[in-house]
Amino acid sequence: MQQINQKDIKAGRVLLAEPFMRDNNFKRAAVVLCEHNEEGSLGFVMNKPLNMKINELIADFPEFDAEVFFGGPVQTDTIHYIHNVGDLLDDSVKIMDGIYWGGDFGKLKILIETELIQPSNIRFFVGYTGWSSGQLWEEMQYKSWVLTDMHANYLFKSKYPQLWEEVMNHKGGVFTVISRIPDSPDWN
Repeated sequence: MQQINQKDIKAGRVLLAEPFMRDNNFKRAAVVLCEHNEEGSLGFVMNKPLNMKINELIADFPEFDAEVFFGGPVQTDTIHYIHNVGDLLDDSVKIMDGIYWGGDFGKLKILIETELIQPSNIRFFVGYTGWSSGQLWEEMQYKSWVLTDMHANYLFKSKYPQLWEEVMNHKGGVFTVISRIPDSPDWN
């Protein structure tokens, strides 16, 4: 299967939930890791839409046809965003080439109003996924997650309902077979 060591876990990687994870927060989840250090880890579930637009969630937000996603069960009273316009948005944190996290919220609204940021450039998340120090490594030892490479297209071009299967399939080998396991074992 997959042999990993602790240094393989880092920002800019994807965690794929093992196919039979029962926790509904993470069932067939594809999580982009944005931060990983000795204090813990933080990421966002990329494939769980909340069926609402960002301007429906924030009262003074410009009209903007961008969906909001469930980022994870931690601090679900917070809004986060990942985008590909770090050169335009001050205070963005570079996760990897083509992927940035956060940035100046006031400037974000101006860039949206002036149409310099389009819905295809950004993903919004309610809450986040977090692990305390050593917790993610422990979950990796229990094979709760499959670690793989991130690609900006997973956020900005892929269709989220198939994202878990797509990323698992891209990993290749036995993971291609795993990607085809039905969502429910009753469907076999």
